[in-house]
Amino acid sequence: MIAEAGRQVQPRIGRPGAFAAVIVALTLLTLTGMLLPALWYEIFVRSEPGRVALAVAATAAICATYGRLLWLNLRRRTAPAHRIGLAALTVVCWGLPPVMGAEVGWGNLLMFPAGLIAVVLPLRQAVAVTGVATVLSPAYGVLLGLPPLTVLYELFGVPVAAFSGYVTVWMYHIVQELRRARAELARSAVGEERLRFARDLHDVLGHSLQAVALRAEVAERYLERDPGRVRKELTEIQAMARAAVGDVREIVRGYRATSLRTELDGMSAVLQAAAIRCRRPEISPRLPAHVHEPLGRVAREAATNVLRHSAATWCLITVWADDDRMWLEISNDGAGPGRRAPGAAPHRPGSGLAGLAERIAAAGGEFTAGPVGDGTFRVAAAVPLLPARGPAGKGRT
Repeated sequence: MIAEAGRQVQPRIGRPGAFAAVIVALTLLTLTGMLLPALWYEIFVRSEPGRVALAVAATAAICATYGRLLWLNLRRRTAPAHRIGLAALTVVCWGLPPVMGAEVGWGNLLMFPAGLIAVVLPLRQAVAVTGVATVLSPAYGVLLGLPPLTVLYELFGVPVAAFSGYVTVWMYHIVQELRRARAELARSAVGEERLRFARDLHDVLGHSLQAVALRAEVAERYLERDPGRVRKELTEIQAMARAAVGDVREIVRGYRATSLRTELDGMSAVLQAAAIRCRRPEISPRLPAHVHEPLGRVAREAATNVLRHSAATWCLITVWADDDRMWLEISNDGAGPGRRAPGAAPHRPGSGLAGLAERIAAAGGEFTAGPVGDGTFRVAAAVPLLPARGPAGKGRT
């Protein structure tokens, strides 16, 4: 299932206003195209200034009204006055063909209001009005002397246009709701990660700070009667405080002893909370201790990048060993066309993917990150199964 999803390009949902503007523009382009034969005839064949002015003004008014009503309803600004706008649009579209001549292309106007019926009116009213329009439009077309094929086209085109308008607005609203839901899931996942960090901080510092407080109470108790005991307690307090500061620095920098199994558990839980399909692979209990720290960092940073810098829907984690190296590969589908993939922007040393590359290299391993095609972004890291020797191998294991 995940492999099949990896071959699909994931679309990027743009801003709501821009998305709605594109829908309105494409709709008006289609409507204008249906009137091009009539406009061409009036401007270049008949060439009567009065008729040309009327044709251009009427076309502009129709498109402006149609676009305005569609835009407002896409943006959920529906109002009862829109029904008046739809009625006025219908009067113009049905009144212009007998004036200008339905046989030269103005008969196409009879179908224009149908696209807004289900957009402006409530669903039940829209169904009833669509049924009436489906009957009246062909009948009116016959009275105007339209060709039989055009009348037949209107018979089927009116309900199709009404349904198309409804589906367009419905799909737009669904996409925006999904967009908001995805953002909320991402915020929730980040919140879960913050809670995990807070729990780690509490676990590390809780005991130390409590011990410091107890030592301070003891020192206060012996302040007047045993200065030597007070000095001893103060020395212990200083040592505990320094140790606590070191623990905080290790947590913040990520240098605290890390378990790859724990990091992958946290990664899969956070991504699943953000509605991203992810399954943690099984980790051998005989995994060398020195690989946990660097590979655990890779898993942590990859999870952060997936949440913050991509629109991924799945994440595939693979861990395996070859002859002399332990590999961790994390792929996701959040690097679609035209998008900046996670890590593509410059990172300052010691942070992000650039910092990971430096640390993996210092451990004698390999690190790669980048898009690999079909909207997939891949992070791969390998560290030696045996601890590195020499300067590059120094550090915590």
